[in-house]
Amino acid sequence: MTGVVLLFVALAAVMTWPQAIHLTTHARDHHDVYFNMWRLAWAAHAFATGPRHLFDGNMFFPEIRTLTLSDAMFVEALLAAPLLWIGLPQVLVHNLLLLGGIVASAVGAFVLARHLTGCTSAAITAGIVFAFAPYRFEHYMHLELQWAMWAPWALWALHRTFETGSRGMGVLTGVFVALQTMSSIYYGIFLMVLLSLCAGLLMLSSGRAGVMRVTVPLAAGAFTAAVACGAYAVPYLATRGEVGGRSEDEIRVYSATPANYRVATPDNLLYGARSGRLLGRPERRLFPGVVPLLLGVMAFMLRRPSRDAIVYVLCAVAAFDMSLGFGGISYRFLYEHVPLFGGLRAPARLGIFVLLFLGVVAALGQAAIFEEVPQRGRRVAAVIIPSLVLLEYWVAPIQLTTFPSAPPPLYAWLAAQPHGVVAEFPMPSPNTLPGREARYLYMSTFHWKPIVNGYSGYYPQSYIARLEQLSRFPDIESLERLHREEVRYLIVHTASYPRDEAELVLSGISASGAARELGHFDDGEGTAVVFGLR
Repeated sequence: MTGVVLLFVALAAVMTWPQAIHLTTHARDHHDVYFNMWRLAWAAHAFATGPRHLFDGNMFFPEIRTLTLSDAMFVEALLAAPLLWIGLPQVLVHNLLLLGGIVASAVGAFVLARHLTGCTSAAITAGIVFAFAPYRFEHYMHLELQWAMWAPWALWALHRTFETGSRGMGVLTGVFVALQTMSSIYYGIFLMVLLSLCAGLLMLSSGRAGVMRVTVPLAAGAFTAAVACGAYAVPYLATRGEVGGRSEDEIRVYSATPANYRVATPDNLLYGARSGRLLGRPERRLFPGVVPLLLGVMAFMLRRPSRDAIVYVLCAVAAFDMSLGFGGISYRFLYEHVPLFGGLRAPARLGIFVLLFLGVVAALGQAAIFEEVPQRGRRVAAVIIPSLVLLEYWVAPIQLTTFPSAPPPLYAWLAAQPHGVVAEFPMPSPNTLPGREARYLYMSTFHWKPIVNGYSGYYPQSYIARLEQLSRFPDIESLERLHREEVRYLIVHTASYPRDEAELVLSGISASGAARELGHFDDGEGTAVVFGLR
């Protein structure tokens, strides 16, 4: 197993090159990378200073439970906290968890596929499909969406439950479901549905005695998952009652179409140019590769289809259908009858489960091929098949940009100032979100003062109302609004405005008499002027 882990570590370094040589400084150029690092840093800060306020992030002041406006990534945060406490750079910790999620996902798929096929090479192919398909690079900036490793382990534990009738294995299945939910809420909810389907299909082929043997273990696992996930869901449900669910129009935007499964990311070596002519939109580039599909066909052509091949094909079809959102058969029912689905915006993220199930079927197909060829042919195929899959998925070098792990002078100064609420400008309008909010949020990790700015999957109504009322900033009404909201530090990032506009903003604040200038500082991108509200 150590050799397999090292193999996937090496493949992750190669497939995401040059990330491996820029672990401490670079990541994908996206707002969500700032958000990822803030979530990890906030959790570490809360664990050390006040765990009861874990979900009360310092953004969107004075709102509470702001961490529940998106995925808290609890498992990732637990692992990140000691690394941040000992002083490792935030960018490094982020990248270690990002690549670690990819590697661990590959290992999980490998363990599941080897258990079902008994073939190490075929299991490596399954790990590659699950860990390096275009979906992974489409979501390279989404840390929680790389943490899918608990899903294959849950399926492995489910199979072991059916094989042994062990209550311990049933409980372990529930533990893996809970870990997946606490790593990625999207994947946890999807896994609950698809694992139940898989269990039901396995029961159909187990006979009455087999069903009776697994009933108690599976019930124990379901209870374990329900208790853990239910406790974790409490603050989210409170927030859901305030912000509501996702609209049908929003869900349609982030639902897949069958054509999206023909689309790779634009930087894909073999298919990127072709994909650019197709209807591929962000979060909807779901091409699984030709070779895995052909291998899956071999699982049915070379021998009588096994129970596992049929079960995993049916699960892949179910995941595919769910990923279509309201364009499919099942998602409407789930949206209307399973409350958890009302808070999910992107059904297309079910594409990761299509990959998982397809990877297993592909492994079954590769194992069937190996049974038909002599020993020497197997050795050649064991190298060629995974290599062809990797070639289909090749995107390196991926585009990266630098992120700071140390505070610019502005935020180092702010950290030394008395406690007070911070407002940073320019702010976006409700129609231009997110603007620079994600960077402001990340920079707050260097001072931990509450800020009225924020960035998340949901935006509180109080924040939207604030943006509307500050649209004419720095008029006197805007400054009075900030004063009522207890803002103490008003920061104007002059480099983020057109030159003439920056001068007008600064002169307007000074002329109002509502604030006094505290100094000019380097904010890492230019000059920022800090005012103290009177």
